[in-house]
Amino acid sequence: MDIFNILNMVCGLALFLFGMSYMGEGLETCAGSRLQEILMKLTSSPIKGFFLGFLVTAIIQSSSATTVMVVGFVNSGLMTLQQAVGLIMGANVGTTVTAWLISLTSIDGASFFIKLLKPDSWMPILAIIGVYFMCFEKTGKRKGVASILLGFSILMVGMDIMSGAVEGLKDMPEFTQAFIAFSNPILGILVGTILTAIIQSSSASVGILQALSTTGVVTYATAIPIILGMNIGTTITAILSAMNTNRDARRAAMIHFYINVLSTIIFIVPYSVIRYVFSVSFLDIAVNPFTIAVFNTIYKLGCALILLPFTQFLVKLACLTVPDKKGEKEVKPLLDDRLLTTPAVALAQAQRLTVETALMAQESFNMAVGLLEKWDDKVAAQVRALEKTIDKHEDALGTYLVKLSNLNLTEAENRELTIMLHSISDFERISDHAVGIIISTENANQKSNVLSDNARRELVRMSEAVSEALSLCIASFSTKNLEAARRIEPLEEVVDRMSDMLKAHHIDRLRAGKCSVESGFVFTDLISNISRVSDHCSNVAACLIELAHNTYDTHKYVHSVHHSGDSDYVADYNYFFDKYAL
Repeated sequence: MDIFNILNMVCGLALFLFGMSYMGEGLETCAGSRLQEILMKLTSSPIKGFFLGFLVTAIIQSSSATTVMVVGFVNSGLMTLQQAVGLIMGANVGTTVTAWLISLTSIDGASFFIKLLKPDSWMPILAIIGVYFMCFEKTGKRKGVASILLGFSILMVGMDIMSGAVEGLKDMPEFTQAFIAFSNPILGILVGTILTAIIQSSSASVGILQALSTTGVVTYATAIPIILGMNIGTTITAILSAMNTNRDARRAAMIHFYINVLSTIIFIVPYSVIRYVFSVSFLDIAVNPFTIAVFNTIYKLGCALILLPFTQFLVKLACLTVPDKKGEKEVKPLLDDRLLTTPAVALAQAQRLTVETALMAQESFNMAVGLLEKWDDKVAAQVRALEKTIDKHEDALGTYLVKLSNLNLTEAENRELTIMLHSISDFERISDHAVGIIISTENANQKSNVLSDNARRELVRMSEAVSEALSLCIASFSTKNLEAARRIEPLEEVVDRMSDMLKAHHIDRLRAGKCSVESGFVFTDLISNISRVSDHCSNVAACLIELAHNTYDTHKYVHSVHHSGDSDYVADYNYFFDKYAL
């Protein structure tokens, strides 16, 4: 084996790793919102968690990526340690899918049907289709399909190059002696652990072993300890990811480590007894890519089934390793950058926090207008506290969404991100207006009820209309319900009409001597703050509707619906006008 063989092997490995990553990105793109839904269906049942972990890892082709996501979820407080155990075990089994894909290269036979099963027979067709989609299709889903097809083709080409490069190793006595030495369980486990820790992908490590197995030198006695070590080495990614996280996130990484270490111990003890006490000839049989895939799956699945009933034990073991510290406070980030490795999941988390922020803004508004009828210092303090929290949410979301915008997103994901970027400032401004309402209300109360009973009743009536607009806004934003969004603009026009009417009523009362000029300033400020909330609801609705049609001109939209004479718009306007008649 000369320098050119080594260069070929490195090139094959590079193509293999790139193809696996590219295929995973394509699968994730095609999964899209389904991946979000899968990960949101978290459950305390280890068995259901196991299947979720298996499914997600089979989709994104990386148990390391799934485990890093689990660490991110636990770090953000979205997942408990009990939920994490099943997902991690499922991820370990899900990563075996790659080995099965690679094992197709070992299929051999003279019949036409057998030849059709070999990747060399149909891989060029997949590559041609992938290139076509990549060059001539613009939609995100087709681009995702292109990534899957091209990634798989590149992966297989890399595998072929690696297999060809190592073919000459079988004639090298040094290579044969090295693999005989690796049959020592301790040494084999150590080699597998180090290799996977460097590459940070057990799928890639198993792929390398499958390529080496084509030389005919790798036996069961060699392959088994190495595969066990690879299972341990893959935990390094989660451990590194858990650095600088909260206590539970570090525990989740340790659970992953303990699952894989205990799996190795569970298997290596009876394996060593069988090997050194009994004479087992099959251990000297050479393995191939297919038999490696079979053993890898049986081993991981069997260990998962053994350890699943011991979920609580694993959690306690992790808690002993990362104990509670007296006086230590858990800091849970609003959004975790680890989730950015999987944009669909990161987008789902940003959406969750945005909806949470919107609901907080709604709560602050409803509490603020409630003070118009009865003042409460504690409620006013809560409104101010919510406004500060919402400010923090807006800052965190803005920063996170900018990072997310630089990643590879589908057209639908880009649209959702744009909606969030435009909406978070509106939700934040709603909380500002809530604070403005309590400031004006407090001023009125401190000046011996400067507002008349009629003025207060009118403000409450107007706030009821705005509250419905806010409910429609949040419902439409959280579910992308365009019908709910469409009803906001006629309601907002009713609120504007009410604003003019309230000001006219105030002038009438002023002329009749029933109120003062001083009360007018407070009254006008309250009208302005309340009505501005509906304006922000209108902004969010217009953004949803315009981006759904791949345009973004909210002013043009508002102008068009106001002057279109649309029968639905007119009907909604009349309905709301009658409903909130003064």
